[in-house]
Amino acid sequence: MKSVMSCRWSVRQAVKYLKQGQIIAYPTEAVYGLGCNPLDELAVRQLLVLKDRPWQKGVILIAADLRQMTDYLQPLSDEWSAKIQAPQPHPTTWLVPARPSVPYWLRGNSTFLAVRITQHALAAELCRCWGMPVVSTSANPSGRTPARTILKVRSYFGDQLAYVLPGQVGSYTQPSQIRYLFTDDLVRA
Repeated sequence: MKSVMSCRWSVRQAVKYLKQGQIIAYPTEAVYGLGCNPLDELAVRQLLVLKDRPWQKGVILIAADLRQMTDYLQPLSDEWSAKIQAPQPHPTTWLVPARPSVPYWLRGNSTFLAVRITQHALAAELCRCWGMPVVSTSANPSGRTPARTILKVRSYFGDQLAYVLPGQVGSYTQPSQIRYLFTDDLVRA
């Protein structure tokens, strides 16, 4: 875990709000994401209400590295661990068997958990400074175009977010694809 004091001021602000159980927005590889503490059920529920997203679908967790996911995932071979961490041509979220202890509000109606090792430098710094994964779902109400700018995030959510981490989204134009780790079956293109 990176010392919070060695993080840039804007990231320290985001971490402060995560610790308080608040919802933030932050840039990712393609769009702004909404995030919160994955272990705070109330925060996750509030995020899902903002999105108008049913809990049964589960949420994505992003992390700076696979070590941050250890407590959430069933043990993986070196081969599968390498696959999750390998940069992909397009941001990829993997569906991986979750530990039985993973709360239902993260995995929804599934025994799998959606995880991504983020390749976005600022999102990775957020995870390192926070010291654990962050919930990551596109910053938009369900059915609307995901926000790629702070202005669009604010137009969707106004003052309902505790903080918007300033930064540029990556060069990708679509949210991450979602695939099953063991089969490569595509769930979301």
